[in-house]
Amino acid sequence: MDELDRALLRLLQHNGRRTNRDLALATHVVPSTSLQRVRSLVERGIINGFRAEVDLAAISRPAQALISVRVRPPSRMVIEAFRAWAADLSETVSLFSTTGTFGFLLHVAVPDVDGLYSLVIDRLTARPEVFDVQTSLVFDHRRSAAIEPIEPAGPIE
Repeated sequence: MDELDRALLRLLQHNGRRTNRDLALATHVVPSTSLQRVRSLVERGIINGFRAEVDLAAISRPAQALISVRVRPPSRMVIEAFRAWAADLSETVSLFSTTGTFGFLLHVAVPDVDGLYSLVIDRLTARPEVFDVQTSLVFDHRRSAAIEPIEPAGPIE
């Protein structure tokens, strides 16, 4: 990635709806160059897609929580089945497979504490493979507007 790729990536992370003409003007290149570079970023898998960022409170999901889940037995079949089930929950914002005591961390958004209780007690703990659950209510969630790429390390001399 060169500086033009970084600039385009930064601009698109702040506003994925910017037109190609606007991107070209902001980076001081011709529109065909901007278009080719953005397509290259997509083709190389650096940009995975363009999506709308949703205000969770505006869609009646103001309560967020992080739920650590441990499953048993720790077999590939059990882990993959739980991961697929948890990823498909309408409440799931993000799902992480992790190391340590708990194998999963779910970031969920629900209407209220009763909705969280129902999700944890009625649905999560009802699954036979769920061995342990720890829930933390999220008071505030901030996400970086743009994530800068890190230069690969040069050869060790």
